[in-house]
Amino acid sequence: MRVAMNGGTQRSRGRVLIGKPGLDGHTRGAKFIAKALADHGYEVIYTGIRRTPAEIATAAVQEDVDVVGLSLLSGAHNTLFPQVLAELRKLGAADVPVIAGGVIPQADIPGLLTAGITAVFTPGAPIEQILAAFDEACTRRRKMS
Repeated sequence: MRVAMNGGTQRSRGRVLIGKPGLDGHTRGAKFIAKALADHGYEVIYTGIRRTPAEIATAAVQEDVDVVGLSLLSGAHNTLFPQVLAELRKLGAADVPVIAGGVIPQADIPGLLTAGITAVFTPGAPIEQILAAFDEACTRRRKMS
């Protein structure tokens, strides 16, 4: 699913892929973020639910995205998020920043950041902070390219 941005009349801030790894079937948060990013000027590719880390990484490379956003509520974040990072490395896309969100215990966040996740957001995070993280990650990636 592609989320149109501003009727296609403005230049895109960047390309973002929003992925839902694993068996998590909850979509509300991911769709909310996808819409907010599109309204903010991003071209957004939403993979849908129940994707493998390899499918998400492959889509990110095929779509030439600037940032990957992951959403997970199932509790498998410590396994699935690092697997997405590993798959991106295998495909030569280790430079693609990955921003994560979902029901993630505070105690797990430092480990995810150490593994290479760029930023982690939990329920209730202000949308302005989330958008700012995507802006910063996208800008950094584009400067490196």
